[in-house]
Amino acid sequence: MGEEKQRNYTGFAGHRLIASGELTEVALKAKEWLDRGDSASILIFEDETGNPVDLDFRGSLYEFLDKLEKKRARRAEAELAAEETKRSGPGRPKLGVVSREVSLLPRHWDWLNSQPGGASVTLRKLVEEAKRNNVGADRARRSQEAAYKFMATLAGDFPGFEEASRAFFAKNHERFEQLIQPWPEDVRNHVRKLVAIAIRDQESASA
Repeated sequence: MGEEKQRNYTGFAGHRLIASGELTEVALKAKEWLDRGDSASILIFEDETGNPVDLDFRGSLYEFLDKLEKKRARRAEAELAAEETKRSGPGRPKLGVVSREVSLLPRHWDWLNSQPGGASVTLRKLVEEAKRNNVGADRARRSQEAAYKFMATLAGDFPGFEEASRAFFAKNHERFEQLIQPWPEDVRNHVRKLVAIAIRDQESASA
């Protein structure tokens, strides 16, 4: 549950920003909006991934909070189970080693088998080294994907979306700004926020 509080969420009613912050805070604002009878569709996004969050707003405030708490508990349980699987998967349970098929050319297997510790040890070392070397690039890729997912979901039918997407991936920031200028203000500002994070991560990865 503590990890959940570190995530940031942003809620929209149609193209209007409702709230941004911890999930419960944003969800309650969205619930209030709906209970007032507003007909605009509600979407809540996880900023880190750009994915919409599926919530059931039906029922009383108490019922909604109960469903929200259960949803968060299920997510925490799923994350804990995933971690347990990593630590105690089949293969060598104490190390969390998982056995899976790897397809390589004969010369690759020959080289791996000739290394100290054999193929498995060498592959693990190579993967860990690659992970360390690509932390920045992986973070930049994830933040870029998050910005695009949000744009595609909320701005996919806006004028200039396709061109703006191409400019974004081409890192043509000036052209991107021109193309998103006609978009609704709240959507435009949140896109800018996510794109700024992506740009920062890209620059950090290439530094």
